[in-house]
Amino acid sequence: MSVVYRPAVPADAAACIDLRGRTRENAFSAEQLAALGITVESWAAGIAQGDFPGHVAEADGALVGYCFGDRDSGEIIVLALLPAWEGKGIGKALLARMVDDFQEWGMERLFLGCAADPTVRSHGFYRHLGWRPTGEIDDLGDEVLELHLRA
Repeated sequence: MSVVYRPAVPADAAACIDLRGRTRENAFSAEQLAALGITVESWAAGIAQGDFPGHVAEADGALVGYCFGDRDSGEIIVLALLPAWEGKGIGKALLARMVDDFQEWGMERLFLGCAADPTVRSHGFYRHLGWRPTGEIDDLGDEVLELHLRA
């Protein structure tokens, strides 16, 4: 089954929220996201206004993963993938698309929050791709990693 990558559109917001609740690690239900102020409407508006650009991965027309960033700050907000699609390079490809976008927009430094626990998959994933710890911990208790881009 082939995977198709494309820029996210506002109509993807509901499927993104649904998928986030079905991830293996760091899953958030629609209710948990809503408590954080993240709803289908707010996510769709962020995409439509260009504040939170992203890329999605689809297989047979169904969403299997996505990656979104904050265009103004350079933060990778979320990278999510269904468990059955892990280990196939999809997360890496989605993240690379966002990094490329940020580089085209002139960003020199990107950052993200990542579990500090080395037994969590994301801990090694981002480090393997060149992200480095800053020594900071964010409001959610995650370690802040950064990636410096070539100017």
